[in-house]
Amino acid sequence: MAQRREKVYRLGYLSVGSHDNSDPSSNPTGQAILGGLREYGYEEKKNIEFIFRWADGHYDRLPSLAAELVALQPDLIMTAGTPAILALKNATRTVPIVMVVSGDAVATGLVSSLAKPGGNITGSTFFGVDLMVKRLELLKDVIPHLRRVGVLVNPDNQITKPTMRAMEQAKSLNVELQWFNARGADDLQDVFSETRKRRVDAVIVLEDGMLLANAGSIADLAIHSRLPALGSTEFAAGGCLVGYGARLADLYRRAGYFVDRILKGASPAAIPVERASSFDLVLNLRTARALGVKFPQALLQRADRVIE
Repeated sequence: MAQRREKVYRLGYLSVGSHDNSDPSSNPTGQAILGGLREYGYEEKKNIEFIFRWADGHYDRLPSLAAELVALQPDLIMTAGTPAILALKNATRTVPIVMVVSGDAVATGLVSSLAKPGGNITGSTFFGVDLMVKRLELLKDVIPHLRRVGVLVNPDNQITKPTMRAMEQAKSLNVELQWFNARGADDLQDVFSETRKRRVDAVIVLEDGMLLANAGSIADLAIHSRLPALGSTEFAAGGCLVGYGARLADLYRRAGYFVDRILKGASPAAIPVERASSFDLVLNLRTARALGVKFPQALLQRADRVIE
């Protein structure tokens, strides 16, 4: 009797990142996603295969890459970050899309609401208001005299405008926000030259794939400029003073849940978008020593990780 072959599902993945990460098992993000899929019985070369498209940090490539993936008719497409999700949303209204992680999916128009996303998109998101206010509070804890904060953004990322509005709501913290744009790695040197001219006291780096890919360079430039810098936890690992953000590894693993629901027949329109609930605080003592900054003991005790 012939043995029944298990169905192999084709999963598209659109990334703003680099081809250098094309093997998902070779990097922490891919490992977390694969681990989440295994929890629901999906394994590469057994019952799933990936179709990757990489933008290599060039956001203008996302629309054509999204169209390529849609034309290949995968069972669903996974992606992370608002620019890539919007590119896919514009490319298809029928192929299911799983947001591995997104910034404020409602404010950016990715979904109608968290409870009833509508359309063909579901997944995980985090809210900019709470996150940005918390980051400013953390900076105030480290630098009590904080007055001027430079905010480094990629203006090509659609999450930037709603995040800017969210941060402006933090007026009660009595800090002046100054905005600095970087569309690519070549802009960073000029950005930090400008921060010195404007005499900012610290820098916050917003979530963005291009900026994250250059976390090490941003940390080096901040230290050279004698500026405390704060971003997501990956930025602290790259050398910035403080990292605070959603526990991304949890969100990457959770993507397996959404993939499983869709492959078993559920409509993305009816699968509620989940809001990130776990956040990590990472402090970089090496950078603190280089900048002559001393973390308050209470903050050290709250940290989920301290980099020595």
